[in-house]
Amino acid sequence: MKTITSIAEMQSIAGELRVGGKRIGLVPTMGYLHEGHLSLLDEAQKQSDVVVMSIYVNPTQFGRGEDFERYPRDLERDEKMAAARGVEYLFEPVDREMYPEGFLTFVELDKVSHLFEGEFRPGHFRGVATIVTKLFNIIRPHVAVFGQKDAQQVFIIQKLVSDLDFDVRIRVAPIVRDPDGLAMSSRNVYLSESERAQASVIYRSLKLAERILKEGDTDLVHVRSEMIRLIDSVSDAKIDYVSFVNTSTFDRVESTDGLEKAQAILAVRFGKTRLIDNMLYDLGH
Repeated sequence: MKTITSIAEMQSIAGELRVGGKRIGLVPTMGYLHEGHLSLLDEAQKQSDVVVMSIYVNPTQFGRGEDFERYPRDLERDEKMAAARGVEYLFEPVDREMYPEGFLTFVELDKVSHLFEGEFRPGHFRGVATIVTKLFNIIRPHVAVFGQKDAQQVFIIQKLVSDLDFDVRIRVAPIVRDPDGLAMSSRNVYLSESERAQASVIYRSLKLAERILKEGDTDLVHVRSEMIRLIDSVSDAKIDYVSFVNTSTFDRVESTDGLEKAQAILAVRFGKTRLIDNMLYDLGH
C-alpha cells in the first residue's frame, strides 16, 4: 500500500492508472476505521481493479460547536487496517491543500440539503458535496462506494453525480451492525457504557416499524408515533427527528399508498453523542 498526501501526486497516479486501463474504486472516509468502513472496501474490490481509500476529516462539514476537534483519529491504526484489507493507495490530504488560502468555491444542493440532517447541521451537506466533488476530481474513480447508514448523504451524492454529470458509478453498501443492532459508527466510542446499552433502542424502533408495516398498516404517521413512543421510553434518548421518506425524492411521506418502498430515517442523541440510522422497507405493492 502506498500512502499519498499530495493532490498532484494522487492526480498523477490516477491518470496513469486510467491510461493503463485500470478501473479505480474509491472509498471516501474520515478515518477511525471500523468493520463498516472495511465492508465498503470489500465492495470496492469487487467493482474495480485498484482501490483508493481516502482518509480526511473534512472541516467544512462540521458546524460551530460540533465535534471536529475531538472527532476520533488514529492514522497509524487506520493505515494498518487498510493495508490488511487490500487497499493499494491511501490518500491522506492536508487542509492547506484541500482548502488553500483564498478558497471560495463550494457545492450545494437545493432543498434536500436543508432537510433532516441539514436542519440540525446547517452547512453540513455543503461541506460534504464540496469534498466529494474534490475527491472525484482528484482521484477520478470509475466507482465510489458509500455506506447506507448515511442515507441522506447517499441520496445527495447520487443527485450530485446525476445533476453534474460525473462519470462515476455510486455503489451503496449495506449497514454493518453490532450484535444488538446498533449501526457501526466512529462516534459510537463517545457513548458511555449506559448510553451504549440504551442506544440499541434505535434499531429496535426500526424493527418495530418493519413489523407494523408487515401487518398491513399504511398509516406512516401511526407507525412513526409508535417508533417515537418506544425511543422515548429510554431515559437518555433525545430525538432530533423520526421520519419516513420517499426513496426517489427524499420527501417526507405519511402513507405508503403508491409507494413500492419507504425509508425510515432518524437521529437520536444519547448525552453528547448523536447517532443516525435508517431502514428500507419493501412494501410489496
